[in-house]
Amino acid sequence: MKKTIRYLQENPVEILLLAVPLAIWSEFGHWPVLLIFAFSALGVIPLASYIGKSTESLAHYTGPRLGGLLNATLGNAAELIITIVAIREGLLELVKASITGSILGNLLFVLGMAMLLGGLKHGVQKFDRHSASRNAILLVLTVLILLIPSLLSHYIGAIEPEPSFKVEALSLGVAFVMVILYALGLIYGFKYSEGPLSQETEGVPGLHPAWSIKTAIVVLSLATIGVVVLSEIFVEAVEPVVTKLGISEFFIGIIFIPIIGNVAEHLVAVQVAMKNQMSLSVEIAVASSLQIALFVAPALVFISLLMGHPLVLVFNQFELLALIAGVFIATLVSEDGVSNWLEGVELLAVYIVLGLAFFLL
Repeated sequence: MKKTIRYLQENPVEILLLAVPLAIWSEFGHWPVLLIFAFSALGVIPLASYIGKSTESLAHYTGPRLGGLLNATLGNAAELIITIVAIREGLLELVKASITGSILGNLLFVLGMAMLLGGLKHGVQKFDRHSASRNAILLVLTVLILLIPSLLSHYIGAIEPEPSFKVEALSLGVAFVMVILYALGLIYGFKYSEGPLSQETEGVPGLHPAWSIKTAIVVLSLATIGVVVLSEIFVEAVEPVVTKLGISEFFIGIIFIPIIGNVAEHLVAVQVAMKNQMSLSVEIAVASSLQIALFVAPALVFISLLMGHPLVLVFNQFELLALIAGVFIATLVSEDGVSNWLEGVELLAVYIVLGLAFFLL
């Protein structure tokens, strides 16, 4: 009993596994929609954590190159599954909001929490300025690429009610360029793998193998199936919840989906910051944002085309302003290579203000 309590204290996310059978039970039992929505959302969190742990274990056995590719591909698997289900249901605005929310969540909320808690414990913390600068440049470039179809599509062709062929072609072209850029970034990382992700992982929870290859594959398969099932339940409950609570589908996409899909990775970033490994914490937060922007978003464009619900990378003005603000403030904070708790508070303040605005939108 004591061992179980100690294990749950060290792995608090796994307590939420109780929500998985409750979500399925509530769906078949026709419980109130708010309970179905809550249980399905909470159930995804530990399953996403298991996907991350099994991926890390497999990456250890496959070596750094293949392991890096495996992490890059499956790092946001839970969120990718949720958004694919949403695309199938035609909830394209929810999908685009989740892309924006994931980028902002990592840059403002996760990095802000890491700097705040790490700074309160260790004071001023240093991190790799060159790596942070390189990633910041790539982030700025990514936002500029996303701005192009959003700003120019209106002059190229119709967007509402259905995007024209030219708008779809522009979106596909941008997605292809982003995938190429992401692939080149992976190649560069493989060739010059001297960053904090390869040097500072000793003793960090979630970054070392927990299981054998066979166990990792079984856990990965079961967790993925579980996420698929819960994603179906979650997405079906979105519209009734929007109607019942009077909140927007946009708010659910930009706040809820990024949190439930990436909470395990968020915890790791905060934990390593509190261990005074700020370079690794910054790398995790920024790399996850880049992965969403350069891999997940383009992948969803191609997948949506195959599913008959073409997703175009045309974001509304609120999403664009939030992305610009988030990348700008994160770049300024990481420019000098040092962080403190006040900078963490500043990042969190921007995130809270944006979240309030999106809630009232």
